[in-house]
Amino acid sequence: MNAAVVRSFDSPPRYETFEAPRPRDEQEVAVDVLAAGLHPRARSGASGSHYASAGALPLIPGFDGVGRAPDGRLLYFLASDGPFGTMAERTVVERRRTLALAEDADIRAVAAGMNPGMSSWLALRRRVSFEPGQNVLVLGATGSAGRMAVQIARQLGAGQIIVAGRDEGRLAELGNLGADEAIELSGPPEDLARSLRGAGREVDVVIDYLWGSVADQAIPALVEGRAEPDRLLSWIAIGSMAGTTITLPSAALRAVNLQLLGSGQGSLATAVILAELPELAARLSAGALHVDSVAVPLAEVESAWDSPLSHERRIVFTP
Repeated sequence: MNAAVVRSFDSPPRYETFEAPRPRDEQEVAVDVLAAGLHPRARSGASGSHYASAGALPLIPGFDGVGRAPDGRLLYFLASDGPFGTMAERTVVERRRTLALAEDADIRAVAAGMNPGMSSWLALRRRVSFEPGQNVLVLGATGSAGRMAVQIARQLGAGQIIVAGRDEGRLAELGNLGADEAIELSGPPEDLARSLRGAGREVDVVIDYLWGSVADQAIPALVEGRAEPDRLLSWIAIGSMAGTTITLPSAALRAVNLQLLGSGQGSLATAVILAELPELAARLSAGALHVDSVAVPLAEVESAWDSPLSHERRIVFTP
């Protein structure tokens, strides 16, 4: 079969022929891939930098996709950790990691949107006890996952939604998706601290795609700004675009009711994740959740992998 193949963690995948995988037992099924999204999870797997990476080469990247089973059913599926990802003409997945889709499902929307949408959907539905009316701050809101988080928070009944990011133009667009207030992370430090202190007064949940230096600034500022110190502030780390570590003053954990937790692969059981996916897929197919995407032939994977477009819109590879 043809596939995107990673032979070095320092180079993008190349379009090559690769031995087609076969199911090992009745618990697995071969799927003809129709679409696979180029997500940060796929990039980190291809670079060997993801925390679940086994470090083995060669490998086919790709975390999820849409395809057809041998019986003709249209499926959304999650790949298992291993050499056979989803950016290929065919892959093999565990049956329990598949979700049947309606025949008229929007294939590209599902392939592009499930992964970025899943992060905030699972965080708000399963990692915290989120209730309608609670206020949400999204750090890193201008990326695909952040934009989805704004929409999902609004659909789940959030009260006020505050968005933060470095791109002023893309921040302004988020008002159309449900954001109430925007904070520019690229401004002077004193202005940023003032804005974050204001956001901290009433916020209940922080969805953080940045971590690193941004969290270093934001946590003390939000803690200082709390109107009610004993009001629970749940900080959910999902990404680390601004760095993988932070410096956390111990006072931040003692002065207010601050809960730090993460949401990602390993923090929830596979069965729990799969139970949440049908509703998310249905909302994407119905157009209730929007993600910018562009279809690219898999044969162009090497040139498309690091293209500027990939940072603005979600690429969906089509074998």
